Amino acid sequence: MEMLAVSEEACHILTMLISREAELAALGRPVPRAGEERLRLRLFGPMEASAANGDSALPNGRKTRALLAMIALAAPRPVSRAWIAETLWSSRPEEQARGSLRQEIHRLLDCLGPLGTEVLAIRREQIALRPGTTWIDVAEVLRATPAAPEALRLIGGELLADLNNLDPAADLWLAGERNRIRGHARAVAEALLEEQTSPDGMIAAAQQLLAIDQTHEGAWRALIHAHAARGERGLAIEAFGRCRAALAQTLDALPSDETRELLAEIRAGSAPPLIRRGQTPPHPLVRSGRRLGVLPLQSFGHDAPSRADSNQVAAVLAEEITSALIPFRWLDLVSPSALARFATETRDEAALRRAFGLDFVVDGTIQRVGAMQRVTLRLIDLNVGNHITWVQRFDHRADDPLGLQDRIAALASARIDVELQQSEIRRVAHPTVSTAGAGRVERDVSAYEAALRALGLMLRLDRAQFLAAGPLLDLACEIDPNYATPRATLACWNALLLSQGWASSPAETRARAVAAAQQAIMVDPQDARSFAIAGYITSALERGHDEAMVLHERALALNPNLALAWALAGTTALYRGDLADAEQKLARYKELVPLDPQAFLFDGGQALLCYLRGDFAAAVAIARNISDIRPTLRTIYPLHIAALGQLGRLGEAATLRQRYAHLNPGYGISSILGQSPLSRETDRNLLAEGLRRAGVAEIGL
Repeated sequence: MEMLAVSEEACHILTMLISREAELAALGRPVPRAGEERLRLRLFGPMEASAANGDSALPNGRKTRALLAMIALAAPRPVSRAWIAETLWSSRPEEQARGSLRQEIHRLLDCLGPLGTEVLAIRREQIALRPGTTWIDVAEVLRATPAAPEALRLIGGELLADLNNLDPAADLWLAGERNRIRGHARAVAEALLEEQTSPDGMIAAAQQLLAIDQTHEGAWRALIHAHAARGERGLAIEAFGRCRAALAQTLDALPSDETRELLAEIRAGSAPPLIRRGQTPPHPLVRSGRRLGVLPLQSFGHDAPSRADSNQVAAVLAEEITSALIPFRWLDLVSPSALARFATETRDEAALRRAFGLDFVVDGTIQRVGAMQRVTLRLIDLNVGNHITWVQRFDHRADDPLGLQDRIAALASARIDVELQQSEIRRVAHPTVSTAGAGRVERDVSAYEAALRALGLMLRLDRAQFLAAGPLLDLACEIDPNYATPRATLACWNALLLSQGWASSPAETRARAVAAAQQAIMVDPQDARSFAIAGYITSALERGHDEAMVLHERALALNPNLALAWALAGTTALYRGDLADAEQKLARYKELVPLDPQAFLFDGGQALLCYLRGDFAAAVAIARNISDIRPTLRTIYPLHIAALGQLGRLGEAATLRQRYAHLNPGYGISSILGQSPLSRETDRNLLAEGLRRAGVAEIGL
């Protein structure tokens, strides 16, 4: 019935769109090309929508407005209709929610009139804004940088202030979007404030930052300090009063000792000198304490006329890489514009560390080589004798500067994330952790260090070390209950405990994995890694592949450069039988991090894709590589054995069966299929056929 309803609804909408396109043609108004803005949306404050001629196009119903807002905030990416229905009608059964969504789509099209055809691309499973047809104030704000911060003035009131209390799931989504957009605007305003050296500039920048976040105490201190530097002692004291009121009203908190000490000095007539550039305290968004900065690249090999353009590209590229790193929420980033001014005087790493508290710095060169631009990047650990931990070279067409920036920012951010994580795992891996009593960990560590050390133990897939990671993750969750990373990692730990056959109570372990994944996304609805892991848990353990893809889409929207998110989304697509989608997502994962140290956990998806497409030799080659790296990874063996069976290589299959029997005694085809998350019967039959040909018994001992 649902498939029939979707088909009828799709046909009806298609008929409406065709008729409207015909109407536009009759009036001499062709459907617009990309780049022709026909609709303007203001989402800050109460929602506003208007056509190019100024006529209002705002829907009357709040759910209809929410539908338009969800599409706009996701642009240019399409939005899953299943996710919209689940978010706006979370308490209704799926069929009813989809029916309600169909009604709202009709209402939106009716309200927009001819604009509906011009700006909306409606597909069977997705909805999107046509590129370039809609101006959105939020999109302008998200494009703001410290070098071009003018769009921050568009922030006027709370995002979608008239769409509160639509639905619990919608409220959670809206809170996440408000945090995401406010976080970007705040980061730009913080960087702008860091650059100011004059009292007038500090006052203007601090007021801009406080318009975004009225509880930002660093901005209040800068404002108080700047007024005092201008000799406006009364205004400084008044600003302290407003700071105290804002903190009390919003956070039920008092100004910090640092702010009160500043006021005391001003009252005593001994205000300290202005804060130096780069010392404005950042808003606390990370817990690692590891600070990273990206220096402008150095330009080589250009003739004089093109050197200025190349220097501009080098500076913009540093900004783009930093922006791409922002969604990796465990990193603490320093504004590249602040570093840029410093770097014009010196590129001495020790001086950078002293001035900005940096632990790592990214620098490099950009060079013209014929028709190509060559960019070389380095990651330097300033705490270990300026050790170069990573070097990567990228080549791109010189006549495509925007493509150069987008591509390198994406690839560099993904690979820097992986390299830094491995570097941090090595740093905290010294043997100073002891266990006592009932699995208690006695060690004065931060939640970040405990979770990182646990991850290092997990990845070895040695049973004793793996089991020791569990108490560390419990400790991390206890130390910082509002930190998503330990909970997401705990979900993975339980899932691996289950798949490795090390769980004493599989049902309880499965429940703990699901609960930890759900808690992670509730704790931090902006953490892409948590959503990706929650999607994997939902797919692999609960067989909810469609629900899992909604979580994966959220992860990719939050951070399109997170390699793990692409790998896990591709695996879920495999489980539900969408091989084309799986191939695309797994290919993107490999493009982002072709040498991922954790690839043995994800390359099984590529092996499964090859197997399901009948390329059994490729499946064997990938599976063998995984087993060579981690021979204790139990989940790869059934696929490896089945592929050998399909190829008739029964001697190799027999050897592998013996090895698998040590890891999973008493296995049989029925138990393997019972644990397999494959949903298509044809895929399950193909796996069973390969196992049968390899000599695996139907029912184990």
